Amino acid sequence: MKKRFLALLAAGTLLLTGCGAQGAANSNAEAGGDGGAEDNLHHLTVVLDWYPNALHAFLYEAQEKGYFAEQGLDVDIQSPAGVNDAMSMVAAGKADIGLYYQQDVIQARAEQNVPIKSIGAVVQGPLNIVLSLKDKNITSPKDLEGKTVGYAGTELSEALIRSIMKNSGADPDSVKLVDVGFDLMSSMTTGNVDATIGCLVNHEVPQLEKEGFEVNYFFPDDFGVPKYYEGIFLASDEMIDNEPDVLAGFLTACSKGFEDFKNSTDEVLQVLLDNQDEANFALDPDVEKKSCETLLPLMETADAKFLSQTEACWQENIDWMYDEGLISAKPEVSDVMATIAY
Repeated sequence: MKKRFLALLAAGTLLLTGCGAQGAANSNAEAGGDGGAEDNLHHLTVVLDWYPNALHAFLYEAQEKGYFAEQGLDVDIQSPAGVNDAMSMVAAGKADIGLYYQQDVIQARAEQNVPIKSIGAVVQGPLNIVLSLKDKNITSPKDLEGKTVGYAGTELSEALIRSIMKNSGADPDSVKLVDVGFDLMSSMTTGNVDATIGCLVNHEVPQLEKEGFEVNYFFPDDFGVPKYYEGIFLASDEMIDNEPDVLAGFLTACSKGFEDFKNSTDEVLQVLLDNQDEANFALDPDVEKKSCETLLPLMETADAKFLSQTEACWQENIDWMYDEGLISAKPEVSDVMATIAY
């Protein structure tokens, strides 16, 4: 994962100007009214982790219903042009807020002292799973002994497999890891690998099931890996220090969008479908509906409100990453997590 991050940060920096100019065709013009009214709003650029999908539905709802405008904000939601734009653009001051991943933020701070922090957790637990076709009879790490596991070539995936195997009393060295890049699903359905790590429970599972495949899967945090936030909003240290009220307004509007998502899921899903990037990542309404059903109980739980985050979760992941050799030093929790009152 370290090699992945260092390479991508350098690549992302080269892409900043192009991506910033490119933008996305999403702004809350409907909520802002005429151009003069929009000019009175505080403009924010928000870069997603991927193309629009069910995970982002609350954002488009907040935009559609004018919740951002109520907070004095004109929000431009952008899809990334590079794989880590959500982090590198925020760090470089080319975007205000990014939606990215907890472990990457820890590593960025620990290894490069990148000046970014999390301001809110979008998903309270992992979406990443160990996935296999049902006829492989893989339901636990112990079942991976002697098997071939496909992954997308990251050190994090390697560390997750090692960790769950060790914690289950299984032999990590008995697993053959194969870098299949982005072909996680096809490598499994064609029999090239026995299982994969890196597929998401809210996307690949309903996609495979719709295609007629029966699957088994399990979560790494059920086998000794600390629970982690799958998606987080991040902002620069400078913005957190100087414009906490702007960030508070953004989080408030997001929370209102999420309330709608919970209470009127089908309507909010339609807003998402209306804002999809059909040319690059066309959405299947059936898959996205299933994804919503999976996501909602993970985005807010009985113990954790939407966007909440805890120091304990961050510390557990810092400790785990250090123990697994993914970082060479432990950052302070205050270096990776900020509390914004809203």
